[in-house]
Amino acid sequence: MAALWIELIGLFAGILGVIAWIPQIKEVWVLKRHEGISIVTFGLVATALVAWLIYGILVGSPSIILANLAALSCISSIIVGVLRLRRPQT
Repeated sequence: MAALWIELIGLFAGILGVIAWIPQIKEVWVLKRHEGISIVTFGLVATALVAWLIYGILVGSPSIILANLAALSCISSIIVGVLRLRRPQT
C-alpha cells in the first residue's frame, strides 16, 4: 500500500512538472517568441530527463518513467520550435 502512495506522489509531481512547461510551449509555438531561450540549457535539461528516465526504468517506477517521458516531450517540442524559429529564412 505504501508503494502505491509513493507512486501517486510521483505522478502528482510529474504532472506539476509538465504543467510548468506549458507557458514556454505557448511562447514558442503560439506566440512565435524564442528570445531568451537557451538551446544549451534546454539540451542539458533534456539530458538530465533522459538520465532520470533510465533510472526510472532501472528501478521500475512507473511515475518516474511517465513523468520523464512527458517532460521530455515538452522539452523536445520547445527545442524543435526554437530551432525552427531560428533557422535562416530562405
